[in-house]
Amino acid sequence: MLHRSRIMLIAVLSSAMLMAAGCTLRQSSPPLYADLGGESGISAVVENLMYRIADDSHIVGFFANTNIDLFVASLEQQLCDISDGPCDYQGPPMDRAHQHMGLDNSHFNRLVEHLDAAMIDEGLSLQTRNRLYARLTPLHGEIMRLQ
Repeated sequence: MLHRSRIMLIAVLSSAMLMAAGCTLRQSSPPLYADLGGESGISAVVENLMYRIADDSHIVGFFANTNIDLFVASLEQQLCDISDGPCDYQGPPMDRAHQHMGLDNSHFNRLVEHLDAAMIDEGLSLQTRNRLYARLTPLHGEIMRLQ
């Protein structure tokens, strides 16, 4: 009986320590929004991205009839929202926003390359960039209208 009680006590204490360690790990890892630099960090990345797009003849045409100020604000809001920031993305769903653009994977990949370069320029770590990509990846199917 004493042996069983000791095993139960060890199991309970071990579980409590594991849960406490798990909570500590979660609490010590800042939210993605903070790792992106919050509002100012996201704005800097988007501004950097827009300059890259403007210099890229392969994709700049997709933005020819776009209200750039509205696009920038919408993209910043979306990145804020997707990174658990204090924003609620109010723009159109990705499939609707891109439905008549005629995008192919080369266009999509070029934009991702520019986004990555912009984030590198703004000093974001590989871990932070990968965390953002993990959240953006599900949008690929909507943007490219894949089923």
